[in-house]
Amino acid sequence: MEALYPRTGHAEHTMNSDRVQAAVRELLSALGEDPDRSDLRETPARAAAAWGELLGGRDENPLVHMAALPVIESFAGHVISLRDITFRSVCEHHLLPFHGSVHLMYRSSGPVAGLSSFVRAIETLSSRLQLQERLTEQIADVLTEGIAPEGAIVVVVARHGCVSDRGVRQADARTVTIASRGTYSGDQETSAAALLLAPPTL
Repeated sequence: MEALYPRTGHAEHTMNSDRVQAAVRELLSALGEDPDRSDLRETPARAAAAWGELLGGRDENPLVHMAALPVIESFAGHVISLRDITFRSVCEHHLLPFHGSVHLMYRSSGPVAGLSSFVRAIETLSSRLQLQERLTEQIADVLTEGIAPEGAIVVVVARHGCVSDRGVRQADARTVTIASRGTYSGDQETSAAALLLAPPTL
């Protein structure tokens, strides 16, 4: 599995905006377009900026967002759930976007993290070339390593551009992936996942 942590010592793998712009210009030519046409002249620069944003989490450590809150009381045994965290990412198979929602739940062993911590960690992990299966596992790993819960489960529901916009063109098809840890593994996974996927009551 791809490392959670930022890469170091690999300058050759750092995004080079000039090369991205040159590649986009070449792609436009290869597609039969004129990159010097007025409507396309700024496209390479815009595309490079967009890729920089879409992949901005590659060199960031998601664990920096998952520090436990400095509270005196223990929340051991408490169950915390956070649903409908939206995300967007880029599938590394076709370089097409996929987007959806993350639902997570954990049983605390004592420490808890601020709710926005999960959002920031997910943003970091999704801002990379990704696979939904890997993203789901990485979110569960960050949650587990960051606050060491008794159990955790992560459910990701997403729509993929490679399914909706090409090939079979199923615009409404959604992919569901599940990763569980600790007490939510095994027999508990199904019931925990069902609870996260149940329609909201609010």
